[in-house]
Amino acid sequence: MQINGAQDRPGTALLLAAAPTGKGKLTDAGSVIPLLAAVPPAALAGTAAATLIELADPVDPQAVLTRVRGAAATEGPLTVVLVGQLQLDRRQQGVHLALARTTPSTIRYTALPWSWLVAELRQRRPETTTLYVDLVADAEVWQLLDEEPLDFPGGARAYGVVAPPPGRRRIAHPAYTHALAQTLRAGQRLTPDQLHHAALRRAAVAEGALVIGPERPAAPAVNTQLPPARTAPEAPAPIPAVQPQPAPAPAPPQVPAPQPPVQVPTPAARTIGAPMAFPPPPMSSMPTAPAAPAQPQQQAAPPAARVPAAPVQLPPPPPRTQRTVSPVYEPSNAVVPVEQDPHEQITALSKAGRHQEAVALAIAAERRAVQTLGADTFVAVHWIEVRAFLVSVAEDPGASCLLWLQAAQTRLDTLQQAPDAHDVESAVDRAHHQWDRIRDAAQARALAPQLVALRRRVPGRQRAALDAVQRKVERLNSLPA
Repeated sequence: MQINGAQDRPGTALLLAAAPTGKGKLTDAGSVIPLLAAVPPAALAGTAAATLIELADPVDPQAVLTRVRGAAATEGPLTVVLVGQLQLDRRQQGVHLALARTTPSTIRYTALPWSWLVAELRQRRPETTTLYVDLVADAEVWQLLDEEPLDFPGGARAYGVVAPPPGRRRIAHPAYTHALAQTLRAGQRLTPDQLHHAALRRAAVAEGALVIGPERPAAPAVNTQLPPARTAPEAPAPIPAVQPQPAPAPAPPQVPAPQPPVQVPTPAARTIGAPMAFPPPPMSSMPTAPAAPAQPQQQAAPPAARVPAAPVQLPPPPPRTQRTVSPVYEPSNAVVPVEQDPHEQITALSKAGRHQEAVALAIAAERRAVQTLGADTFVAVHWIEVRAFLVSVAEDPGASCLLWLQAAQTRLDTLQQAPDAHDVESAVDRAHHQWDRIRDAAQARALAPQLVALRRRVPGRQRAALDAVQRKVERLNSLPA
């Protein structure tokens, strides 16, 4: 979007989404075309009127160059949206934008050299070009970006993300562009900076991705690599033991070693809402905040008493017979204060067995996320998953299964994630796991239809998962009501 004087002229919006059609495909670039096509070109260009140039899965780099050259020759504001993957020409060490017929051996002939694109846009007048990129780099380009940042045309505003290659046999989801389209369809008139930051808040950017754009408060610098997923602050190392002195002076306070608490899942790359990473159900041993330091002793303790204790395992959760009502459904009129990041407090409450208070904080955080960012955001679904995790620790598999099903359904239908996306598969797998733990046959039968429907859409990595659900449903149906 343009907000300078050039916005009085008709603008141009160029949409280029391309990825190989074979096994070398790293990103589902084509999925953004229907969403972006629903956005008025004038909203993309930030002008009263605009022309749209759409290139969906082109095959000829010369034809693409011709269209880019024509768009760059226009006088008015130009907005370019690039979605695809970057691949390296090993012979000349040049970065290329892969097209539909690109293969590793034909990059030089079937892909668009990145330098061509930059050269065409560099000729435009300063401050009249806005570039949004949602790219996935192959392993060789990603390694190259560690040494040299990706080149962008001077005088153009550049925004977006460059993600590392996804795992083997996985295809990345262009979440940034999806969020961009959703924000524009909301009808708000935002500056390019505001639109970029709004998209980052909505999107689940891959862990470690490079964020392209101006620095914002408490955010990574321009074109720098994001830190890895932050689940909880690292606990400080225990203060070493101090030998007692002959004088009866008070000994320095000792800090006991932290114990491994229950981990509340936190989203990766929290500053921009990246995908969440959850520990295996139901518990984890990742440390969070250390225990409170011991009070200073009036007299020096024996040396053996000063050695920090080794970490101990938490006792198992209380048996199901001790629970009567799920904390998720327990009504409460209390006002729950929510800090900027309540994950540490939720972790401490869950570790202490105060499950109702932990879930109440998570519900309050979810409400705030919905009110601030909307229900159709990755942040909102994250808090549903946090609640599902908490009630699984509290030994309520029925409530946990229902929440995981809700999270999976939201990711598929609202956030438009692919059925083979890691977060979608994880949510369905966890719902299946919790469903298997339900001992109440009536409750399991009630949740079975929704689980079966999701399993048909998301079979997961275990091919027999759907068959296992259906066999158990048959057994449940054979039991007396």
